[in-house]
Amino acid sequence: MAAENPKDVVRRGYDALSMRYDEAYQSDTKYASWIARLNARLVDGSRVLDLGCGNGVPVVRDLVRAGHHVTGIDISEVQIRRAQELVPDADFITADATAVDFPDASFDAVVSLYALIHVPLEEQLPLLGKIASWLRPGGWFLCSTGQHEWTGVDENWLGSGVAMWWSHADADTNRAWLTRSGLTVVQEEFVPEGDSGHALFWARRPL
Repeated sequence: MAAENPKDVVRRGYDALSMRYDEAYQSDTKYASWIARLNARLVDGSRVLDLGCGNGVPVVRDLVRAGHHVTGIDISEVQIRRAQELVPDADFITADATAVDFPDASFDAVVSLYALIHVPLEEQLPLLGKIASWLRPGGWFLCSTGQHEWTGVDENWLGSGVAMWWSHADADTNRAWLTRSGLTVVQEEFVPEGDSGHALFWARRPL
């Protein structure tokens, strides 16, 4: 029997645990300073794409409140349905991030927090190349990636009995991939989580 597509594991996991994820990770508090810093780098009415937007809170919500035009994409129908209810003034699309496309220079910023780590490794570099092309010259890409290389499944994610799948390279590889995609890494931070953590990158498409 063929192995299950890991994207189906991810989709099913977020469909089942959308509410529990919010409670477990307190993203509202965790992301606030990052969104504020991004907003400070954007002009009023910027166009922003959130890849892996989840339920739209807080990234899409806060950027819409700041006066920006935001499009959110997520693979989970449940997450998108909640996002449409929570942030009715944004545009949302249920889709695999690797399967969407936009014209060159469509966005002033692209955000992808804790989403690239759910994309198969071999698809991450091509996706980063697409993201770079979607940015306008000078546009920002804010993303979190793995700090250490790992691919695997947690069969009991958040103690729920529901499986979740991740795949990520280490921070050095992710930095190299961003550069190879044509972006300039401006800043890199380590975000602790449990006994490990993630890398947070601020990158720009050159002017």
